[in-house]
Amino acid sequence: MFTNILLAVDGSEHAIRAAHIAAELARCHKASLRLVAAYDPVPPYLGEPNFQIILDAQLKEADKYLARTLEILGEIPGEVNSEVLQGPPAEAILDVAKTRACDLIVMGSRGLGQFTGLLLGSQSQKVVQHADCPVLIVK
Repeated sequence: MFTNILLAVDGSEHAIRAAHIAAELARCHKASLRLVAAYDPVPPYLGEPNFQIILDAQLKEADKYLARTLEILGEIPGEVNSEVLQGPPAEAILDVAKTRACDLIVMGSRGLGQFTGLLLGSQSQKVVQHADCPVLIVK
């Protein structure tokens, strides 16, 4: 049923739960798993060296999220790939899902954004509204 699953990773509690579920789905369906960590662009008006300092910090944080998620996943029968992308997270997730022909997107209901009290995070809401494939939102 699912052969190519995209898992959105941001280090949040909900994303960690989503990783457990995506791993089980990948094992059940013998599917490949693609991890995507996306972060908002650094505003260019910050100038150097601030721009590079923030960019390096974002990349380090994204790598940390990916490494932690890979530990959580355990053995996956299919291929496991990961990507770190700069840009609005929902758009990045949707672009990867389309480009890589993903047939399921799995992500947490709320990420690490400013409005953690919202019922459904703004990024997950955008993905649900615009995805060409099924989306599994994990609380």
